[in-house]
Amino acid sequence: MAQHWKTPAGRALRADGLRVADLDTSARPGFRGGKKAGQELLAERSAVLAGLQEKLYANGRSGDTRSVLLVLQGMDTAGKGGIVRHVIGSVDPQGVDHAAFGVPTGQEKKHHFLWRIRKELPRGGQLGVFDRSHYEDVLVARVHNLVPEDVWQKRYDEINRFERKLAEAGTTLIKVAMFISLDEQKKRLRQRLERPDKYWKFNPADIDERGYWPDYQQAYQDLLDRTSTDDAPWYVLPADAKWYARLAVTELLIEALEGLNLQWPPATFDPDTELRRLDSA
Repeated sequence: MAQHWKTPAGRALRADGLRVADLDTSARPGFRGGKKAGQELLAERSAVLAGLQEKLYANGRSGDTRSVLLVLQGMDTAGKGGIVRHVIGSVDPQGVDHAAFGVPTGQEKKHHFLWRIRKELPRGGQLGVFDRSHYEDVLVARVHNLVPEDVWQKRYDEINRFERKLAEAGTTLIKVAMFISLDEQKKRLRQRLERPDKYWKFNPADIDERGYWPDYQQAYQDLLDRTSTDDAPWYVLPADAKWYARLAVTELLIEALEGLNLQWPPATFDPDTELRRLDSA
């Protein structure tokens, strides 16, 4: 277990039985260090993550069809983009398949809600990252009545079947639900409005969405209760402290990659012969 973790992140953050309304978004489950210790550990563990991801990528280049998919789901300003920049940014971009899912396009609306998701699934050897995901279709679609209730109700079972098939095909799913407090969200939105270099990140609709907070809490509760499975468990991440959120996701990825027991792929040539050829070239 990495220094400062009294409980592995994968165990400390499992969603089993958790009540969203009772969540302390400033908590740091499983971690006993402070910000400085967390930042120092993040630098150390990022190097470990990079090494494991390189092995995954190398095996993919050698025909291994296994992959890892990180699903980041959370309200606006929860820190999904920061995870992509500071955690995924520490690994080889050649081995990353990243997709951000916004409001469905006209073409996407003509298809089943999983159509656009299937197109972005990680290839063998890749670390896939979804910034928002198919879960928008049981969150935003539900809260804003974009589809009838009988439609979004059926989607939970559809998602479970979809993710079970992904797992059976060799994709390890890491689903992270990121939660911040209303006060922390207001602070982050204010920063975007007070800094010209952050204007591009601000969407006026983000303020409107705050009025739906109780509805989103219930939608997230049902999501966790109905789609956290053995094949694809949910991890609940208190994300008021950005450094903790980034460290925790790093640990979740390390745990998943170590679980694959990756080895460097063997050479498809004789190294000694090639060294002799090189020396004489």
